Amino acid sequence: MRYDWTPLWRSTIGFDRLFDVLDEVQRTAEESYPPYNIERLDENRFQISVALAGFTPDEVALTVEQNVLTLEGRKGDKEGKTFLHRGISARSFKRQFTLADHVEVKGARFENGLLLIDLQREVPEAMKPRRIAINGIAPSNVTQIEAKAA
Repeated sequence: MRYDWTPLWRSTIGFDRLFDVLDEVQRTAEESYPPYNIERLDENRFQISVALAGFTPDEVALTVEQNVLTLEGRKGDKEGKTFLHRGISARSFKRQFTLADHVEVKGARFENGLLLIDLQREVPEAMKPRRIAINGIAPSNVTQIEAKAA
């Protein structure tokens, strides 16, 4: 089931990207191949594990463009093979992950039939919270006001 965002478009301004992300999440939730996990390693590090049994690094492409990580796989045809049963999928696929701002792909590797994709959030110094010093009047310039009891 897909949700129609039209009523929200009429009453919101500047949320275009948010609705695009929600629509993309809704669309990709319907896909099931290849299976994957997303793991939070710590506050700023993540790892996506994708089950790619039978694929080689040459048959997989990983690209990042405008906060979208795209994983595509194309299995080469193995001529001369006759399968009595084919339970390991060898179909082509395209899976996309929407990355938050400042999340960068740090690397990818194959390990035990899994493609492991390492991600890290790197917020620029200018955007990190910082403490602002509050300047006040120097103590020598402060005049004490005497309070008289009534």
